[in-house]
This record gives sequence, structure tokens and C-alpha cells, in this order.
Amino acid sequence: MSVTTTTHLNFRGDAREALEFYHSVFGGRTVAITYKDAGNVQNADEAEWVMWGEVAAENGFHVMAYDVPSQMPWNQGENSFFVSVRGDNAEEITALWEKLSSESTVLRPLEPAQWAPLYGMLTDRFGVVWVLDVVSQYIG
Repeated sequence: MSVTTTTHLNFRGDAREALEFYHSVFGGRTVAITYKDAGNVQNADEAEWVMWGEVAAENGFHVMAYDVPSQMPWNQGENSFFVSVRGDNAEEITALWEKLSSESTVLRPLEPAQWAPLYGMLTDRFGVVWVLDVVSQYIG
């Protein structure tokens, strides 16, 4: 079992461009799954926006990114990142969720999602937004 933390950057329509830029700087591999790819289009104009993306390089650099849908509040520079905790074991992620969610505001319960076996989001009592998930077979 292993758990990793990664900075998860939030954009509004610029995630793909940002991922390409970070890739040009740090190298590695880039993945970008759109809302359309994930079957989660809520606004047709945003179908090609990045629902989940990352740049991961051999040198250890790793950043994740997504485009915040227009129906959710977002201002550049405010709530510009999440801390992503990702693991390959549902029991381990669930145990971490239970501890982290104490005195937190749950934004999305930890439960199966179309793109992951388990996915949840919360804001802890210090104002930090955390995303916990179990790695799916198509997102590594």
C-alpha cells in the first residue's frame, strides 16, 4: 500500500495550456481527460475542458490540474489548488478520509465516481481543500 500527495491546480478553461507549459519545463508524461472523455459534460461549451490532468516526470515532478466548471465559484488566485491524496487501497483511503473529515466541510462524499473507485472532496477546519481518491485503471 502506498499513498502520495500532489498539488492539484485549478483553472477555468486553461488547464490543458498550463499542463502543456509545465510539461515543456519539466518533461515527463502528460495526461488530460476531458469532461467529454469522462462522460461528465454539464455544459456543452466546456466538454473539452480538462476534468483531470497531470504531468509526471522521472525527476519526481508531479502536478495535477483541472478546469473548474462554470457552475462552481472560482476566481484566479483564490482556491487555486487542492491537495490530492491518492492511493491504491480503498480501505487505506477510507481510513484517511474518516480522520481528515473530522470538523471538516464535506464538498463531495467519499464514494464511487464514474472516473474512480472512490473519490471525495472536503475543506478541512483550516480552509485547505483535500481530494482523496483511489487510483482507477485508466488514471495512473
